[in-house]
Amino acid sequence: MPLGGSLKTLLLRGLLAGLIAGLLAATVGYFVGEPKIDAAIAIEEAAAAAEPAHDGAAQPAGHSHGDEEEPLVSRDGQQAGQFLALGLGGMAFGAIFAAAAHHARRFTTLSGPKLAIGLGIGGWLAIVAVPFFKYPANPPAVGDPETINDRTLLWVAAVLLGLVAVGAGVYVYKSLHGKFDTLRLIAAVVAFVVIVALGYILLPGVDEVKADFPASLLWQFRVASLAQTATLWAALGLGFAFLTEFSTRSSTPVRGEVATAA
Repeated sequence: MPLGGSLKTLLLRGLLAGLIAGLLAATVGYFVGEPKIDAAIAIEEAAAAAEPAHDGAAQPAGHSHGDEEEPLVSRDGQQAGQFLALGLGGMAFGAIFAAAAHHARRFTTLSGPKLAIGLGIGGWLAIVAVPFFKYPANPPAVGDPETINDRTLLWVAAVLLGLVAVGAGVYVYKSLHGKFDTLRLIAAVVAFVVIVALGYILLPGVDEVKADFPASLLWQFRVASLAQTATLWAALGLGFAFLTEFSTRSSTPVRGEVATAA
């Protein structure tokens, strides 16, 4: 059955699915990602503490590294705060997801759950996968603070590339209506891959990882980051699909009783 319900209903559904998805992603981040961040911060602090010794300059009397300012938010506060941040962020993504589903249902005959799962996969590919494999996430102690604006703009450009690539794949798939489904899928994947490959070639590379940074920690952090975002989008798509199917099945008996009474 095609996706039904008003835009308001879909938005409420998306907000709930997004909240659940955000909290699940925060849980993954807390148990999988936070230990890697702590390890990276320890490396950063050790490097900062070693810099004065390399300078050879005499330190003023009474100076110690303990005089450095404390961060505005403690690590415990940051770890707890990610549940609030990802919960709110998940709700924002859920609202956008619902609006996209409301628009997409006009152009497809897919059932509500299948449309939700398809949107979840497409959103993950465009907003997570394409940018990640060009500009993967880096832990603390990696990256020059002076280039953060440039890196942010490049990441936004990679997101736009992902959206264009996914949109092109969907367009090619729909334009081959009447052909074998396998052929349509192959053509859509080829269109997606070609656009992403061209974008990767045109976009400049960024490599600011220091030679002495542990490769294993860098890899583990990036895997944890990918797992967290994958959890968010998987839970969002599946949660929206489940709520859609639950709503459909809950309302079907009511319609059946009305028809019988008539």
